[in-house]
Amino acid sequence: MIFIAARFRIKPEYAEDWPVISGPFTEATRAEPGNLWFDWARSLDDPNEYFLLEAFADDDAGAAHVTSAHFKQAQADLPRHLAETPRIVNTNIPGQKWSELGELAVTD
Repeated sequence: MIFIAARFRIKPEYAEDWPVISGPFTEATRAEPGNLWFDWARSLDDPNEYFLLEAFADDDAGAAHVTSAHFKQAQADLPRHLAETPRIVNTNIPGQKWSELGELAVTD
């Protein structure tokens, strides 16, 4: 799978509304057949920073994503709301789902 973690620094005046601003792109990406997840989280340390964790089943799914109409629309719409170019980690890893974090296993 393609696993991506990205950090988005949002202009302060748009930070509260970022989930709505990025909503159409998020929904369209989640609907892609090869998308495994596309999840946003807000930083606890910086209210203007959001983290995006996304995964795609394979290289074909990743290629379909970056050539989609909604990706091109996001390229046109989202940068005006950003304080800087997002930072990214993009890698291929085996598997297609989350694994358990055994070091913090919950036992009954």
